[in-house]
This record gives sequence, C-alpha cells and structure tokens, in this order.
Amino acid sequence: MVLDSTPQYRHPAVWMMLLLLAITLLSYTSALKGGYIWDDDDYVTANRTLKTVGGLVRIWTEPGASPQYYPLLFTSFWVERHLWGLNPFGYHLLNVLLHACVACLLYYLLLLLEVPGAWLAALVFAVHPVNVETAAWISERKNVLSGCFYMLSAIALLRFYGLGRRDKRQEGPLTARPEQNWYWAGVLFFVCALLSKTVTCMLPAALLIVLWWKRGRVTQGEMLSLAPLFAAGAAMGLFTAWLERTHVGAAGSDWSLSFAERFLVAGRALCFYVWKLLWPAHLCFNYERWVIDGKVWQQYLYPLAAAAVLTALWLARRRIGRGPLAAMLFFVVSLFPALGFFDVFPFRYSYVADHFQYLACIGPITLFAAGAAWCCSKYRHGRLKLFRAAGALVIGALALMTWRQGNMYAGEWTLWNETLKRNPFSVMAHNNLGSILSKRGKPLEAMAHFEEALKVRPDFEITNYNISMTYYNRGVALAALGRIDEAMEQYGEALRVRPDFERALNNLGSLLAQKGRIEEAVRCWATAAEIKPDYAGAHYNLLLGYTQLGDSIAAHREHELIRKLDPALAEKARSMIERQETKSSAEARRRGENRVE
Repeated sequence: MVLDSTPQYRHPAVWMMLLLLAITLLSYTSALKGGYIWDDDDYVTANRTLKTVGGLVRIWTEPGASPQYYPLLFTSFWVERHLWGLNPFGYHLLNVLLHACVACLLYYLLLLLEVPGAWLAALVFAVHPVNVETAAWISERKNVLSGCFYMLSAIALLRFYGLGRRDKRQEGPLTARPEQNWYWAGVLFFVCALLSKTVTCMLPAALLIVLWWKRGRVTQGEMLSLAPLFAAGAAMGLFTAWLERTHVGAAGSDWSLSFAERFLVAGRALCFYVWKLLWPAHLCFNYERWVIDGKVWQQYLYPLAAAAVLTALWLARRRIGRGPLAAMLFFVVSLFPALGFFDVFPFRYSYVADHFQYLACIGPITLFAAGAAWCCSKYRHGRLKLFRAAGALVIGALALMTWRQGNMYAGEWTLWNETLKRNPFSVMAHNNLGSILSKRGKPLEAMAHFEEALKVRPDFEITNYNISMTYYNRGVALAALGRIDEAMEQYGEALRVRPDFERALNNLGSLLAQKGRIEEAVRCWATAAEIKPDYAGAHYNLLLGYTQLGDSIAAHREHELIRKLDPALAEKARSMIERQETKSSAEARRRGENRVE
C-alpha cells in the first residue's frame, strides 16, 4: 500500500515535508539540550520495567506495571533505554522527530482533503509554542507517538471513504478488495494510537465531522464501519479512567465537582485554549487552578461564549460554508476528554495544560490557514507578495517563540523557576523547588519555599494533595535539620489533610523508630504498605521493624514481597537479615556461655 498515490502533488509534498522537518528541528534546538523533568523519573529514569526483557513483558501484560497502560509508549522507552541508556538527548531528539512527522502527516492529510493553505497550517502546527510542552517533555512522548498513529489512521480511513479519490462521482466506502486494505490499515493504526494514548479515542467522532463537512451527510454504511472504532475507543477510555482512579490516584476531594461545575470548567477551558493559540504569551508548565463556583455569574460567560460561537457558525454555514463549523467542532470533540467531565490526575494541579490541546489545536490552526489562503486568492492582484511576507513573518515569530520556550525545559530547576515567574501562585513550583533544595543539602532554603507555598493558601484554592505535600516537604527539611519533633508534627499535619498519604506515614514511622518507638513505627509502615501494596520502601522498613521485634517469620514474608517489587532492595534486605541473624546467634552463644560459667 503506497501512502502517496496522488501524483499531482507528490513532488511538492516531498519538498514541503523536508522543509517541515528542517524548520521543526531548528525551532527545537534549545529543547534538544534539555534534561529530565517532572514525571520523567516514573516514565524513564526510575522505571524498572525498562531494564529487562521481563519488564517488557510486564509493560504489555500488567496494567499497573507502568504509570499508565500505554504499552507502545513504554516499549519505545524500553528500546531507547537499551540503545543509549539514560542520555536525555536521544529521547528528546525522537520526541522532536515524531512531532515533525505529525506535522508532515497533517500536511498530507490536508492535501488529501483539498484544504487551501495546507502548507501554512502544517508549518504553524509544527512551530506553534503551545506544542513545546509536548515535544520538549520526554514523558509526553505519548502525545507525539499517538499523534503519528492518529494521523495515519485518519489518512487510511478517509482514503477508504473515497476522499482524495480522482473520480469525484463515486462516494461512500470502497468495496474493492485492494481498497478494503485502507480500512484495515486504519483500524490497525487506530489501535496503535489507543495503546500510545487513550485521548485518540475521539478519532471516529472527528472522522464523522470531516465526512459531514465534505459531503453534507454521513451514510449508514460509514456509521457502521466506524462502530467498531467507537466501541474500542470507549472500552479503552473507560479502562484508562478506571486506572486513573485506582492506580494513578485521580480520586478524592480534589475532584469533587458537580456536573454544573464541570460544565463551567469546560467552557472556561475552551476559551483558554483558543486564547493561547491566538496569543501564545506567558505559556506556563503549571497554570493557576481556577476556583470554580456556580454562584459567581461571570463564570457562566465562558460556556455561553463557546456555545454562541458554535451556534453562529451553524447558522452561517450556508453562507460561509461548513468548514469553519467543522474546524471548531473538531476542536471541541478532540478536547472533550480533557475538559473536566472525566477525572484525570493533572486536574489536581490545574484544569488546563498546553499538552492537552496537542491534537485539538489542528482545528483552529487549519481554519486560520484556510482563511489566509482564501484572502490570498481573493486579493491576489498586487497583494500576493504581501500575504506571503506576512505568512513568513508569522512562521518566523512562532518559531522564535518556540525556541525561547524550549529553554524552559533545560532541567527541573529551570522549569520550576520559570514556572514561578509566570505563575507566582504555583504551589507545585514552590514544593518542587523546595524538594530540589532539600536534596542538595539546603534545608533552610527549602523551608522558605515551603513557607511560601502555605502563604498562597488564603487567596487561592489549593488541593488537599498540594497542602499535604507542603507539610510533608517541610517535615523532610526539618528532619534534615535534626528537628525531629517538629518534623513529626509536620508529617502529622500532612496526614490530617490526607490520611492515606503513604509517604508521610513511612517517614513518620522512621522518625518514631529513631526515638525507639518501634511498635508505633511498625504500625505506620504497615498502614503505608496497606495503602500502597507496591511501596517497596515501606515493606523494607517493615522488615527492619519486624527484625528488631524478633518476628523472623514476618520479616521473611516482607523480604519475599520486596524481592518481587525491587530485586536490588531485596538483596540489601537479605544482607541485613543475615547480619542480624549472625548478631543474634553470637549474642545467644554469649548468653549460653555465661550460663555455663
């Protein structure tokens, strides 16, 4: 199956794709020099499944073995780990290349759909700074990888439906056996997209929008052919939502919004994303988490504005065409999983993030490019050079902004400092900067950030997670200063806010053990291990506690659990048990000798 079977634009398309690749790489040279940042430890550097063949098997067979069940994503990381280890350059380069591939596939898709200004849309998508968070953040490989499969699936299925076919008189799904291959290729690519990131489940709905835009109707045959894709997308979406609640942790008071409040979040998020596309200034890794209150009438203006725009485009569709409405419907549908109607872990920090609109932004960008191309065709006499110059200026400005934005992802320290400059009320940034300073042996400087995090509290809504993390981090810093009693108080405050905070329980147990209160410490560690059964650190501390209490059976049980969770830690535990048993035997012999004497 040859992808480009449309000779009339083969050679221009190849040159345009090479240009897209070159401009994308140039725009992201700053990001290529970046290191690891937030979440990259769970995804790459500390991910034990990437080290062995057994880990690769677990990636595919155990949903809880990796942070999220995206097996194709973690397989790509597994391959890289064995090619260039933990050198971040290789991971960054592949991210940028995949982003360039998405832009090239977008260009081909828009040519297939005969969208004017396809080259401009692809260039804007490639260098728009809202996409820097996706391309420069290693953990967001899931966006660019799933985006490639998403585009390939869309191209194959639209070819199957006859779009881009030379004979315009034929419509509907193709039935000849060679052409049926387009359908099965589209299904295969769609499954690959789902296994890379579940947000691509909205592709079937996006295809219905495209078919309606091009033909003014959707046939029963087209609906039936898309039904399996809808079913697969829904199943994977529900499975991911379940994992978000049970494994990732997207459950609790931080997500306790009513339907009306979720509606307000969705309306405000739509307006936010459109504004960031139009005016991509002050892009931030962690935006302010809005206070949603149904009693504040102004908050209803956002969903009303979004509804008004869609209604106006519907009413004007006969005069201006279905294209503008289709572009905005694509935008809304693609964003739907991230609009607040489903609980996802990042909502703990903010209801919006740049990477949420990676695929969705294609709609407004394409609308802008098509509008610019229409203006060029209408006013081309004497003004064509002016429009071309304006287009080059826009691309150049966006590319420069992308290059500057890429510097933000140089490393964790740079990321959180820049975040704090752009969002001074980011509790997340204060907590992470404080944690970095604690690890660097600067507990007093760390404490200053934790104090600032708590000062934000009276003016802005802070999630229970952020409050508990601040108390927890203060406990870590105070313990490093040797102020054990104060540290225990901070861990107690963290547990008051979030009783299931397993790390606070584990650290509190360690401090209790230092004070000789072993039985209380064991209770803390046991609770932490019960809350998070795969918490190897808590099981290790339990082993130490049971050993000190003389319960060898319980200690060996914990050792077996650790051996399954962390073989390296289990080896350390085994050595410790052997030393303890040797010490106990020596003491027993001495006691025996004393009795003999």
